[in-house]
Amino acid sequence: MSKKHIPEIMAPAGDKNAFLAAVAAGADAVYVGLKHFSARMQAQNFSISELAQLASLGRDRGTKTYVAMNTLVKPQDVESAGRLIDRLQRNVKPFALIVQDLAMLTLAKQAGYTGELHLSTLANVSHPAGLDVAKKLGANRVVLPRELNLDEVKLMADACPKDLDLEIFVHGALCHCVSGRCYWSSYLGGKSGLRGRCVQPCRRLYTRGKEQPERLFSCSDLSLDVLTKPLLSMDRVAAWKIEGRKKGPHYVFYTVKAYQMLRDNPQDAQAKKTAMELLDQALGRPSSHSVFLPQRPFQPVQPKEETSSGRLIGEIRRDQKKLFFEPREQLETGDLVRVGYEDQPGHRTIPIRRRVPKRGRMDIPFSRKHVGPPLPTGTKVFLVDRREPQLVKRIRELEKELDFFPAPEMKESTFTPTWPKAAPRVRGKGKGKSSPRTESVSLFRLPPKGKTWDRPAFWLERSILGKVAGKDTARAQWWLPPVVWPDEDKKYRSLIKEAVRKGAREFVLNAPWQAAYFEDRKNVTLTAGPFCNTANRLALDVLRQLGFSSAIINPELPLEDLQGLAQNPPLPLGFVIKGMWPFGISRFLADAVPFDEAIKSPMNEVAFVRKYGQNNWIFPGWEVDLTKEARTLERLGFKTFVTMLEPWPRNVPRPTRTSEFNWRLKLL
Repeated sequence: MSKKHIPEIMAPAGDKNAFLAAVAAGADAVYVGLKHFSARMQAQNFSISELAQLASLGRDRGTKTYVAMNTLVKPQDVESAGRLIDRLQRNVKPFALIVQDLAMLTLAKQAGYTGELHLSTLANVSHPAGLDVAKKLGANRVVLPRELNLDEVKLMADACPKDLDLEIFVHGALCHCVSGRCYWSSYLGGKSGLRGRCVQPCRRLYTRGKEQPERLFSCSDLSLDVLTKPLLSMDRVAAWKIEGRKKGPHYVFYTVKAYQMLRDNPQDAQAKKTAMELLDQALGRPSSHSVFLPQRPFQPVQPKEETSSGRLIGEIRRDQKKLFFEPREQLETGDLVRVGYEDQPGHRTIPIRRRVPKRGRMDIPFSRKHVGPPLPTGTKVFLVDRREPQLVKRIRELEKELDFFPAPEMKESTFTPTWPKAAPRVRGKGKGKSSPRTESVSLFRLPPKGKTWDRPAFWLERSILGKVAGKDTARAQWWLPPVVWPDEDKKYRSLIKEAVRKGAREFVLNAPWQAAYFEDRKNVTLTAGPFCNTANRLALDVLRQLGFSSAIINPELPLEDLQGLAQNPPLPLGFVIKGMWPFGISRFLADAVPFDEAIKSPMNEVAFVRKYGQNNWIFPGWEVDLTKEARTLERLGFKTFVTMLEPWPRNVPRPTRTSEFNWRLKLL
């Protein structure tokens, strides 16, 4: 009789109390971030010494510790990232590292790390063929995108090679854009989601036409709850992940307990009911099953509904000069309430100093920190964390046990990375002369009318492939999309074969995992596209090992990072220098959002949405333009300059400005 498949319940922890709450709940694993290289930099996160004690306590209680180092690694960060892995290995011994950047796979090996390596959802391993590439690079687990439905998860599980596991999000916040394919926060101000600094512009109010402002891109939370039952039959799905490293211990404890019940008692109706009650107490946003049920998908963006974190418990009223609210449920000492939405001027989080009965009065204390107009009456109040006496007691008891696990003596790491060899320089005519040999590439959505002076490039779609003349097929670059979904594997294998038969020779892949489509690379050249998010020399070297012969860097990186990247790179470099770089790519879109129409943010920033295949591309209403910096890039050694062309929507006003993206900023 086969052993029953029991997926682990993974709890989030952004601070010590949340970690201890996960242990108290009996979580199988806790995933955490450090002060650096974490994709949730807004969380409190952990020091090495603090985490060493907590991880030891966790091991004693049967709870594994996973450390998320899942940010993009900039050129000047490589050595410090390696030293951090070295210190983790010696002092914390985490069961696994969760990584996005390909460089982390190399650094972990060089630093002698002995635990597992998990590819974050930010790495965007989104199609079955890519799983073999992930395993080849040394990954033990792949975290699946949150946009997959049940049938697609099964496709991934069926294709998953031996000794590679899958992890799926079962609960928590949903991003509007696909993880690893969102540049919204970065484009609007240098705070990169790929670096854990997202300011969540998708949660803002947006206006279409003359309509009232709505939260057109703000998703409800994901909660698979009772729909997790089919996952129990998929042996390769080894972990159920709860999102929420910025959440408090109350949320962590109740969600872990709920999913334990759903996992361990799939046939018990009463257990399901109890689990749903626990999830209702967890204080997340309003939730849905999203698109998980393919026959009954739910649109996770409902602009007219509440999507703020926490549970709505009241609205501000005014009595003479005082602001107050009357809570819909009893508040305990230590509870936290947030007055206003996260993006609302003047919003604040207030600790409850004394018990407030249901329908009692809670005055909003005056604060000198919050200048500007007072919050208006009707402002909503949300309960965002609880401090129940029993849970607090259990956490304090576990905290005392930490004394039995003293922090190890901290020693500085002396780790130094082994750098890859630089790509050989191209020689021009004449002894000892280097040839600049730069080329300009124009990426089209449709074949252009008339002659083009730049080298043409096209998105690889059958409708385009059939319209390009034979000689142009061979001359052009053929770009794969930034996201390939599970049911599109066969489509792109077929398209690639057809393109090669017609003479195509260079393909630009926009995820490293798309290299799986090119087992036979005879007469074919592979270029890593800008959506591979390549940012350092070690990542470039991993791409080289996968068979790539060059890499195009996306325009998110500022000049100082491009300078570091161009120092002895193992591959020739290109750069997206002009055109319509997207805010992000999404599989979700509210019914209220029209295509090719202007949508405005509170700051009058214009955007529009266009659908290509299964993906919605959200474009800013102005293009990136770094053409005047071409000479600087040439001097650094960049060889290829790409312009991304997009037909301009008739109903969107032509811009009067362009963007330098982060060229003059220090990317956070």
